[in-house]
Amino acid sequence: MSGIPLGALIGALIFLVCLSAFFSAAEIAMVSLNRHRLRHLAASGRRGARLAERLLARPDRLIGVILLGSNAVNALFSALTTVTVIRLLGEKESTIAIATVIITLVVLILTDLAPKTLAALHPERVALPSAFVLRPMLWLIYPVVWVINGIANGILRLVGVRVGARRAENISPEELKTTIMEAGVLIPESHQDMLLAILDLEKITVEDVMVPRNRIVGVNLDAEWDEVVGALARSSYTRLPAYRGSLDNVVGVIHARRVLNLLHAGRLDRESLQESILEPYFVPAGTSLTTQLLNFRQAKRRMGLVVDEYGDIQGLVTLDEILEEIVGDFTTRALGRVAEDVQPQEDGSYLVRGAMSLRDLNRRLQWHLPTEESRTVNGLILEYLEDIPEPGTSLLLNGYMIEIVRTRGTAVDVARIRPVTADAQAAPAEPPS
Repeated sequence: MSGIPLGALIGALIFLVCLSAFFSAAEIAMVSLNRHRLRHLAASGRRGARLAERLLARPDRLIGVILLGSNAVNALFSALTTVTVIRLLGEKESTIAIATVIITLVVLILTDLAPKTLAALHPERVALPSAFVLRPMLWLIYPVVWVINGIANGILRLVGVRVGARRAENISPEELKTTIMEAGVLIPESHQDMLLAILDLEKITVEDVMVPRNRIVGVNLDAEWDEVVGALARSSYTRLPAYRGSLDNVVGVIHARRVLNLLHAGRLDRESLQESILEPYFVPAGTSLTTQLLNFRQAKRRMGLVVDEYGDIQGLVTLDEILEEIVGDFTTRALGRVAEDVQPQEDGSYLVRGAMSLRDLNRRLQWHLPTEESRTVNGLILEYLEDIPEPGTSLLLNGYMIEIVRTRGTAVDVARIRPVTADAQAAPAEPPS
């Protein structure tokens, strides 16, 4: 190479450094790509994303072409660097040592550390343009890559590793939750809350959100006609269960608006009321909200009566209750119901109805009362005390001071609840006093 101008050698070295840096950056960028975003970009028509997706479908071939190019470039760079140093310093004993130091520093800093760090920080900006170079390069030198990969894959088979097309990556619900929470400003906080609530619907059953049996408002068809009409006129609900004698004898569902139209037209009587009653829709207890949401859509219903394994009515669930688990309370009916059940006091405590849902209470006041074993405030207290408490009994539960104010029969009617400290809300329960 004595006839090659020194300037040409230096220019070739600079080109080889850039080429080696490209291979290093492309390798890290390709393996650092977010596969789910890559599929989105490919589906949206980005040609670079489609090429990158094809390359990543066979990572053995991708790594083979990158390493083949990188090693070839580095070997040529080492040879030219040695020649250039000899041309500059002459053939001395220290020349090889100087060339080795130069090669090591350049390879370490300029062709490895810097480009790989850049690619790790911005994988998409590096990988997609790189795909336009790597794809044709793989096509051109495919026979060499095929032979090298065949040898490497054969060695892997000896240790029980099978190399083939890359399988599609599945993402678990928990991983999806983490992705949503890490989205930051890309997804507004309110949207994050709704997406997380949708993922949690499978863990929540209709019993967690239903209106309990003792709070169901219905129409007794066996009552006097004036009482029936009065119940229909005073009701703030659109759909009412219709029964004879008691809720154990439900005969259907009354759509209040249709009935009130008949009432205003003066055509409402027992016969027309009976004709307007829809068939009852029953929901098995334990049904997840995800399943029930789909069932409501399939059955074209908005309300169902929750029944246990014996067919006894336990409560009533509506489409509104399920939607409120996703978007929060959005109806004046729901807000009014919660306001009646929770009364703030001057000392910072709250008077809470024992029949109130723990989920509604936690959502309203941003509390963290446990909901795993019990669904109502009354159920939580009885579950913990394992006895019917007397008024005045108090207990400290998960950082909340609970005092029984009034009981009714075998249930807690009203309790006073006060958070002890913000940090104590996650503390373990302590014995009652």
